[in-house]
Amino acid sequence: IGVFASLLIAMVLTIVFGYEGKNDLRAAKKTNKEFGLGNVKKEMIASPLTGHIVPLSKIADPLFSKEIVGKGTAIEPTKGAIISPVDGVVTTLFQSKHAIGITSNDGAEILISVGVNTVKLKGKYFTSHVEQWSQVKKGDLLIEFDIENIKAAGYDLKSPVVITNTEEYLEVKPIKTGNVESGDDTLLKLDA
Repeated sequence: IGVFASLLIAMVLTIVFGYEGKNDLRAAKKTNKEFGLGNVKKEMIASPLTGHIVPLSKIADPLFSKEIVGKGTAIEPTKGAIISPVDGVVTTLFQSKHAIGITSNDGAEILISVGVNTVKLKGKYFTSHVEQWSQVKKGDLLIEFDIENIKAAGYDLKSPVVITNTEEYLEVKPIKTGNVESGDDTLLKLDA
């Protein structure tokens, strides 16, 4: 991904999620090459959440529904836990803990955001189990969140799971429909 594209993504993420500090901007400027990764490879992305699959077009935020941030899918969670969908590194962890970015060992840049506008909760009802730059394995617990209290506070919990470097793939295709369990290997198929 080029520097211009990285900066554009950083600006979009700042608008959507709020400015979190210098580290987020530095992370957005990183490239796969800087992480020691080569070109992207064909890959299957596992589900980071348990819940019901919802098309991105149903997300109330146009940055997701119009696939501006990237292609993918969304999940309305029934369990308050995000697990790592891949082996890789945590490249972005928002201070509010409502969203996390992971770069897989095969080059996929995955953004998982719990709900819409939950950045406004400023971390309330969210607990992170990793830090930015943590190495993670598929299935590792990343973030826990309190579904009932977030809903009671008036937030929509439909949670986008998008590939922010979509342009590096021939196709980013949602595979699963209906209900999904965290760790299910067939959420997204990435063709390189």
